[in-house]
Amino acid sequence: MKFVTLDSETFRAFASNYRDKSFYQTPEIAKLREKGGWTTYYFGIEEKGNIIAGSMIAARPTFLGKSVFYAPGGLLVDYENEELLNFFTKHLKSYLRTHNGYVLHIEPYYELIERDRHGEIVEGGFNHENALQNLKKLGYIRLAESDEPKYSFALEINGQTEEQIFSDMKRNTRNHIRKAEKMGVTIRELKREELGIFKQITESTSNRRNFTDKPLSYYEEMYDLFHSRDEVKFLVAEAKLGENTSNSIPLSVAMFITYGNEVIYLFSGSDEKYMKEYNAQYLIQWHMIKYAVNHGFKRYNFYGIQGLPDKTSKDYGIYDFKKGFTSDRTGRVIELIGAHELPINSLFYKFHQILSKIKH
Repeated sequence: MKFVTLDSETFRAFASNYRDKSFYQTPEIAKLREKGGWTTYYFGIEEKGNIIAGSMIAARPTFLGKSVFYAPGGLLVDYENEELLNFFTKHLKSYLRTHNGYVLHIEPYYELIERDRHGEIVEGGFNHENALQNLKKLGYIRLAESDEPKYSFALEINGQTEEQIFSDMKRNTRNHIRKAEKMGVTIRELKREELGIFKQITESTSNRRNFTDKPLSYYEEMYDLFHSRDEVKFLVAEAKLGENTSNSIPLSVAMFITYGNEVIYLFSGSDEKYMKEYNAQYLIQWHMIKYAVNHGFKRYNFYGIQGLPDKTSKDYGIYDFKKGFTSDRTGRVIELIGAHELPINSLFYKFHQILSKIKH
């Protein structure tokens, strides 16, 4: 095995064929981070002329000349292959140390334990806890919190038809979809110059539900980076609210990433005045589920849920909404192994931890 640095397109070719890939591990995300002052590196492990592991890693100076290195989407490596993980980690530490790195932060897109639609562990399902043990042996520190969701909810398509998936949905979800169609709700893709419509609805939704919305510039940049590759879609659900008008009113919007084997539902918002009457938020999901089916995607990823399903949680409704599009056969909770940090310069790492606590 040989540790190598890669150019962006060589890395893209490797990542596009990797099983546990994430859109966060793309040159497009690297370009987005570079606008925020990050520097991008691409690494790989080569064996017999083939790249068998790799990662896009971004770096940013903090203070005293030291830098934090960050791999969104983690390392593209088999975390249960102790020899390979050890080799990759050893050489990464050496390289980052010579480039003034004091810590490597990773958020692997790598599942931990197989769970069903209700968040329960599947008897006889996969269990990747060896990955956690291997990381711990190498000095990685498991973090309590992550920038990306540790738990997500997904619909496994795996070659099913629209009819099969629709009939599997919860009855109320099917009824909401049919009602939206009868009310004349239509779905279309927004152009770049129309992203203000998207922002207006997501911003009002964020104010109502008390979460932080992304700036319009972020949505525009994601459009610029991914749209030409057909890897991002901004959709709007509209309806004509009166018989004598030709103007359609935006009711709901949503942003999707179409990368690898899955469609990922990232952001959305709805006009509160029309949510219960038109149910546009249901139709926009069904539209993209059909897109995923007809374009050969294996998974429709509803993305983050706040922890494992808990009916007492204030965010339980988000999970319940997503679960409604699935059955026990098609839906499941995805649990990732979570964020980890690898100290590169142990002394400075501890110093920085102390300063962070004081600042907090």
